[in-house]
Amino acid sequence: MKYTVDTKKKVLVTGATGFIAGWMIKQLVEAGVCVHAAVRDPGNEEKVGHLKQLSQKGPGSVVLFKADLTEAGSYDKAMKGCSTVFHTASPFILKFNDAQKDLIEPALSGTENVLSSVNATASVKRVVLTSSTAAIYGDTIECVSTPNGKFDEDNWNTTSSATHQPYSYSKTLAERAAWKIAEDQDRWTLVVINPAFVIGPTLSGKSTSATHDIFCQLGDGKMKAGAPPFAIGMVDVRDVADAHIRAAYIKKAAGRHMIFNEAQSPLGVANLLKEKYGSAYPLPTKELPKWLLWLVGPIVDKTFSRKMISLNMGHKWIGDNSKSIEKLGINYSSLKASAEDMFQQMINEGEFHKK
Repeated sequence: MKYTVDTKKKVLVTGATGFIAGWMIKQLVEAGVCVHAAVRDPGNEEKVGHLKQLSQKGPGSVVLFKADLTEAGSYDKAMKGCSTVFHTASPFILKFNDAQKDLIEPALSGTENVLSSVNATASVKRVVLTSSTAAIYGDTIECVSTPNGKFDEDNWNTTSSATHQPYSYSKTLAERAAWKIAEDQDRWTLVVINPAFVIGPTLSGKSTSATHDIFCQLGDGKMKAGAPPFAIGMVDVRDVADAHIRAAYIKKAAGRHMIFNEAQSPLGVANLLKEKYGSAYPLPTKELPKWLLWLVGPIVDKTFSRKMISLNMGHKWIGDNSKSIEKLGINYSSLKASAEDMFQQMINEGEFHKK
C-alpha cells in the first residue's frame, strides 16, 4: 500500500512520551516531518530526552509543548498550524485507586478536550485516534457470540463498566465520544486504530506501559508456578506506530482498524522466549487451572475479580485483522522477535535477574 508523507505540514502527537507515541514520532521525524509533541512536563529530561535526540538526528524535528488531558484548551497552542492530530494520550494502568478518576475521566475528558481544540483549529484535516480492541469487546467469552465467531471492527464493547473491566470501559467511552464529535462536523476526518495487546521495546528504554508489568512477571518468577490461561491478540509496538502513520497519510483510510498479529497467552509468550532465555530466567512452563485462579486470584491480585476470570480465562480469542492488511497495508512483524526485543531491553534495564 503506497502512501506519501507530506513533510511540509506539521502534525501533533498527544501523549508523546508514551509507548506507541515514541515509535510514531521516530517514524515521522525520519520521514522529515515537524512533530509538535504534547507532554505533561517538557522539562522532565528523563521522559523527553529521547524525543530531543530524535529531533537532533533529523531530518524532521520535534517541538515540545506542555499540555494536560484534563484541561480544556490545553492543546490549542500545540495544535496551531498542524494538519494532522494523533491522539494517543490515555491512561493504561492495571493498578489504580479510583477507576472513575484514574482511568475513565482522563480518557473521556481528554478525548473531548483534544477534539474541542481540533474543532477550533482550522488547519486540522485528519485525526488519528488510538483506541483499543478493548472498545471492540469486553470479555473474551463474547467471541463465540459474534456474528462471524471472531472479533472485528463491527463489534462494540457493550459489557464493560466502571466496576467491571474499567480500562475497557474507558476506551469504549472515549472512542464513542470521538465518533460523535467527528460526525457533528465535516471539516476533518477521523480514523481509528484499535490495537490489541502491544509488546516490544520502548524507544526511551524505560518501561511506560502496563504491558511491561506482565513481562516483569514472566521474568521475575511470579508466574513460575504457572501462567493464567488468558489468550489475547498481540502485536509489535512498531507495527502499531506504522498503522497510525498509514492511517494519517492514506487518503482513503476510514473507520476503525483492528491491529494485531496473532493471539497468544502468557504461556505462549514464555514459549516464544524459552529458546533464548529459558535456561537463565524462571519462565512459566505450564498454565494454572482456572478453578485455582478463580479461588485465589482475587485474594492475590484485586485486578483479577472472579467475574473477570470466569469470562476471560480459558476462552479462545479470535480476531479478524484483514482490514488492517487490505486497507492500510500492514505487514506484521514476528511476535517472537518482538517478545525477545522487549525482554532483552528489560534485562538491560535491570527489571529482573537470572535465576
